[in-house]
Amino acid sequence: MSETEVPENLRYTVEHEWIEQVRPGVVRVGITAYAQDQLGDVVFVQLPAVDDAVDSGESFAEVESTKSVSDIYGPLAGTIAAVNDDLDATPELVNSDPYGAGWLVEIAVAEDTDLSVILEDLLDADGYRTAIED
Repeated sequence: MSETEVPENLRYTVEHEWIEQVRPGVVRVGITAYAQDQLGDVVFVQLPAVDDAVDSGESFAEVESTKSVSDIYGPLAGTIAAVNDDLDATPELVNSDPYGAGWLVEIAVAEDTDLSVILEDLLDADGYRTAIED
């Protein structure tokens, strides 16, 4: 397998989502370079609305490619704080810049949630590399 980009500063799920804390209590979520490579050309992204609830481990969005439709699962519980509206017109950003302009949503956790504990329970870059090499 070729070297897949796995930034060290992010956390990951086994469902191939990346998570980055962008401000206190808020994370940005997208799909990994590995996931977008497996999907092929992304042609449509269905995202939730701002203020929609997200449950950990439950599907909350879909990414449609020329090969298939894939569910996106909540890496943690919270509320949608922002969606990447740029994906409406240019869903291919998920392919061309999965860790940048191709982000999907931002999720805000409840005020009493210790986000650092949740993030610590997710895969680090080495753990994700191991998961995709198996």
